[in-house]
Amino acid sequence: MSTEPPVRIDHDGAALRITFDRPDQLNALTTAMVTRAADAVEAAVTDAGVRVVVLTGAGRAFCAGADLAGRDLEADPDTGTIDAANRLTGLLRAIPKPVLAAVNGPAVGVGCSFALAADLTVARESAYFLLAFANVGLMPDGGSTALVPAAVGRARAARMALLAERVPAPQALDWGLISHVVPDDEFDAEISRLTTKLAEGPTAAYAQTKRALAAASLAQLDGAFAVEREGQSALFGTKDFAEGVAAFRAKRRPEFRGE
Repeated sequence: MSTEPPVRIDHDGAALRITFDRPDQLNALTTAMVTRAADAVEAAVTDAGVRVVVLTGAGRAFCAGADLAGRDLEADPDTGTIDAANRLTGLLRAIPKPVLAAVNGPAVGVGCSFALAADLTVARESAYFLLAFANVGLMPDGGSTALVPAAVGRARAARMALLAERVPAPQALDWGLISHVVPDDEFDAEISRLTTKLAEGPTAAYAQTKRALAAASLAQLDGAFAVEREGQSALFGTKDFAEGVAAFRAKRRPEFRGE
């Protein structure tokens, strides 16, 4: 039996495909899963055979966010999870090759952050995006406090972060949060088409384009990582976080007290 974290790493010609592979848990992430995905992206930086990276999820979800059900976060609020998430987001932005997020279903919490860190974010029409952190007494992380306002502005970013509302894929496209929405039955074919187009494209030009776009719109990303880490680390010790996790596991509405 494999002891590798459930992340599939597949090389298909010039494409590196990274798949979060816990479909029964809607691809809820462990630290080890995020680390494995980040290691694969880092290796692809210097792999001349990789010309495009595709990030997706198995089954009916892209990613349900961090695994709150399978880990005692109250007893072990490991900042290593935040560090791993920040590392993966940073690599997706910095790798000098195009990154395509194939959002096959809900992209929630830090899963939403990873989807939005891609250069092109392509979603099934039935998918949605959700910064669910406030529902468990936490703040957005994985770089989303920089990624989201850069795409949709401060007001809509605050709406997503504070109200934890679902943003359906068509609305996300209308807001400018993502690049493409595809009918569900055409999704796989469109991902294949875009992957081939990017793999056959001018990789050096893509690298310089990514660099320029990041300089223009995401200059504060590293600062956001630091602020998120500090804030999230403080929130791990609050009663509201303990209540949020307990309510999540009991499938009830949390009663927050600001403590």
